Amino acid sequence: MSTENAAAPAIDPPRPMPWLLIAATCLATFAITASGSTRAPFLIDMAGDLDVSLTMIANLFGMTSIAWGLTSFGAGVFSDKIGRRPFLVGSPIALAGALGGVAQAESFVAVAAWATLAGGCCGMFTGVSMAEIASRVTDRQRGRALGWIMAGQSMTLLVGVPLASWIGASIGWRGVHLCIAVLALLSAVTMYATTSTVPKPGTFKGGAKSPSLASALTGSVIRLLGSVFAERICFGLASIYYATFMLQTYGLSLRALAIPLVIFAAGNILGTIVGGQLGDRLRDRRMTFAIALMIAGTAAVLLFGWQSSVVISTVMGFVFMFTNAICRPSLMAALAEVPAEVRGTVMGMNSTAASAGWLAAAAVGGWILSTVGFAGFGPFSAILALLGAGLAILGRR
Repeated sequence: MSTENAAAPAIDPPRPMPWLLIAATCLATFAITASGSTRAPFLIDMAGDLDVSLTMIANLFGMTSIAWGLTSFGAGVFSDKIGRRPFLVGSPIALAGALGGVAQAESFVAVAAWATLAGGCCGMFTGVSMAEIASRVTDRQRGRALGWIMAGQSMTLLVGVPLASWIGASIGWRGVHLCIAVLALLSAVTMYATTSTVPKPGTFKGGAKSPSLASALTGSVIRLLGSVFAERICFGLASIYYATFMLQTYGLSLRALAIPLVIFAAGNILGTIVGGQLGDRLRDRRMTFAIALMIAGTAAVLLFGWQSSVVISTVMGFVFMFTNAICRPSLMAALAEVPAEVRGTVMGMNSTAASAGWLAAAAVGGWILSTVGFAGFGPFSAILALLGAGLAILGRR
């Protein structure tokens, strides 16, 4: 082979999209995300049932995020060594058992323990699933492929949270947790059926030695992980507290809340679909992420600061979620641009950074709510959006 040919970039031929695996992963991602997000409409009910403050119940999101982040990194590392199927199938099964424990718990301590375990089960799935999908498609298909996986998260807001709010009025928050446990078991079956021929990571390139973690965590990747952290705080503040914001600001009932939640979530899923297309069609994924995130930060100021009517707050919720969701596929596709042998590790660290963002959103959001009120959410989100966008731009190649 000539030196010129050896130096030429490898051609990345197009592959058929693995639609069955994508569909199964969307279902599992829906169940994974719903295990925590569907608590949002029941914060007040759970606080009364367990005889604790609203802030204590909100801290469940933080406990879940800690476990989620810790297990995401560990699962990502081990998935690069032993394969991804054990995590893709086993974690939904374990999640179903943990959710059953939440539903049966009679004290806040017991609920917190089971919810933390459930978060750990979720963490073992998210990063590993994104690494697997990214490995099954070419670079210029990753925005769309990962966008569809994130659509599974968006469907939780579009369908899961409003439906939970509606049926929860009849069966309560405990019954909702049992329903999600059944869904998690179903998703485990679909993941088993679609991952039967998954190749073992690390067998690429004739079994060559995998690159080190230090070689994968370049300065660009580290800055992108910082962007993930900032973006997830912005998203977490809205998704955790939006239902409570609408309930307390306008005195809505749980059934009336379902309509604003559907519109709120519709912005997320539409933005995810649009963002996937832009992530593959526009050359500069980092700039795409930065612009969309800055627009979302501006929308957050109006969402929580302009409390004039239910209609206005509903429209601004849609705008915020739409623009925030646009930025995510580009960011995930940019992070996936690492050697395949360590992609599970890097995507696991992405989930860890995202979980840390959720933890910060739950903790800082509770403090802002108790001191400044919902009006403080907007300026704080705008500052974080500028920070996340700046880190992404600095990481451009």
